[in-house]
Amino acid sequence: MIDPIKLAVKTEEIVCKCENDVIMRKYWRFRGGKWYGGIATADCVGCNLRCKFCGPLFAMLKRGKCPGEFKSPKEVANILYNIAHKRGYRYVRISGGEPTICFDHLIEIIKNFEHHHFIFILETNGILIGANKDYAEELSRFHNVHVRVSLKGTNPSEFEQLTMASGHFFEYQLRALKNLLDAQVSFHPAVVASFTTPTNIKILQKEIAKISDEVADSLEIEYIVLYPHVVESLLRHKLIPKKAYTTDWRLIDEKEFRFIFIKKL
Repeated sequence: MIDPIKLAVKTEEIVCKCENDVIMRKYWRFRGGKWYGGIATADCVGCNLRCKFCGPLFAMLKRGKCPGEFKSPKEVANILYNIAHKRGYRYVRISGGEPTICFDHLIEIIKNFEHHHFIFILETNGILIGANKDYAEELSRFHNVHVRVSLKGTNPSEFEQLTMASGHFFEYQLRALKNLLDAQVSFHPAVVASFTTPTNIKILQKEIAKISDEVADSLEIEYIVLYPHVVESLLRHKLIPKKAYTTDWRLIDEKEFRFIFIKKL
């Protein structure tokens, strides 16, 4: 089983470096998109989980190679700004990997947006924020940051099945919610619900309600999108979603997934 705290340290050694006192990180793509009604996205390299449904990890990593190019915080901020400004977006974000790896680099990017009107969406699995309360305190300094904590499953067992990490680290994700709440950071939780049941979602909401009823009410239900590389990963791991979106945004169930993607094999 993976230890995501230790893996974060090892990953940082590969995807981050200090050059002339500037903390650099690897990125493999910059793009605009329709999420949040329009958002500029920097896709970073490196994560501390190994989710079986994660497209970018298995699509981008190659044997013995780490894709992407090192960028400084200012370079990343400038690219995001130009995309957002040109397209009239209100939001910017880092995605594609775990942004809280190389945390100082992340903070420097956010600083570059302090005096702009953009809202910075921090999408994270929350584990490092759960392990480091100081991370939440640091994020609380910024008025333009909103954190979206994506819970990988509804309980430790699902977390372990989906991420290849030890199930006890699921608690770190819930701890992140508590740390963000205590630090008065704008945030909400989301849960990858493609591999769970409505009953388990309700149980999760009750667990989150122990932290805050308001936070529990804000729980976002998310389903994976069946891009070709995501389907490839699911089939390789023999993982069948109960619900998922096709690339034309139809929400299908397990039966239809089997018909479309397994019967053809």
